[in-house]
Amino acid sequence: MQIAQRMQAIRVSGTIRLANMARERAAAGLPIIDLAEGEPDFDTPSHVIEAAHRAALDGQTRYTAVAGIAELREAVAEKFRTENRFDCAARQTIVGTGAKQLIFNALLASLNPEDEAIIPAPYWVSYPDIVKIAGGVPVTVQCDSPAFKLSPQALHKALTPRTRWLILNSPCNPTGAVYSEVELAALSDVLRTRPEVGVMCDDIYEKILYGSAVFATLGQVAPDLADRILTINGVSKSHAMTGWRIGFATGPQDLIDAMIKLQGQSTTNASSVAQAAALAALTGPQEHVSDWCRAYSRRRSLVLSALESCPGLTASAPDGAFYVFANCAGALGKAAPSGSVIETDIELSEFLLETAGVAIVPGTEFGYPGHQRLCFAKSDENLTCALEAIREALCSLT
Repeated sequence: MQIAQRMQAIRVSGTIRLANMARERAAAGLPIIDLAEGEPDFDTPSHVIEAAHRAALDGQTRYTAVAGIAELREAVAEKFRTENRFDCAARQTIVGTGAKQLIFNALLASLNPEDEAIIPAPYWVSYPDIVKIAGGVPVTVQCDSPAFKLSPQALHKALTPRTRWLILNSPCNPTGAVYSEVELAALSDVLRTRPEVGVMCDDIYEKILYGSAVFATLGQVAPDLADRILTINGVSKSHAMTGWRIGFATGPQDLIDAMIKLQGQSTTNASSVAQAAALAALTGPQEHVSDWCRAYSRRRSLVLSALESCPGLTASAPDGAFYVFANCAGALGKAAPSGSVIETDIELSEFLLETAGVAIVPGTEFGYPGHQRLCFAKSDENLTCALEAIREALCSLT
């Protein structure tokens, strides 16, 4: 079969590739601890599962409106109004099969050929490739450690006459960086000079914060820019519902309408039963969120402490999400017991998979070589075993 030329520029998602390698290793009976795939290890809250069960028994198993059931869209709008403190009407919302699909829909519905989207790096692996699929040009801006945040100066420098989007992810995957209200306000000052540039706020890790970090989103900080801000969120991370595939978004009515039109020609509605579950997630008890964050905080400390004894790896504490983005420069240029020299972060992650039986994702996949992303949304036991195996493997390098 003929394969479209545009597919030649598209990569397989790095996190999915590593997760698949881990699954294949496990299926072959080889020991493996997967720190590559980013999803909570907790179970979906029971009241959410019960709501889905009731919906299925009640016959809520048919098509819904493309943009989602009315009750869920209203709950989404209420979430944005009360939690994020910006105006939102239900008609300005859309429910999709995960936040990723809504990012895809938004870029495909808005980018013309050669339009540019600014993407701060390190970035979530799929942003650049989705921009390419939509016919656009990803413009990556390196954001140096330890903050890993886009500065107003860097934003101003990256803007061109073809810029149509800025993509912001806070808390960030893979770094855990969280933009403060002051930092978002400073970026807003630059954006006010370019009214043709939209801002996509990917807030999927909103609920997962540590220490003194406080979540803010651009729609709350700069309400005067509301007509060009798309805010994307969902229940995957906050309610351990990755497999349920429910994301939601709000933004300018013309963009939401275009996204609904596009979704109507692709997936149509998200799963009706999963929508009932998401409604229960948004409107039901939320105590689990703080309980999980306490567990994540403990695990974050466990990983950071263990990394101190891993030669060649250094890391700072993330303010949000559930990843440590470790600098691995000190482990590169060394020889494995086989005699082969490990030159890149990709080769190091492959070495750790083969030698230690631990899957982690190289920073190259996030547009920032010389690093490794470790997901700590795993059990304490698995994290302890994984870090000890990594330490032993790194100690074998000469």
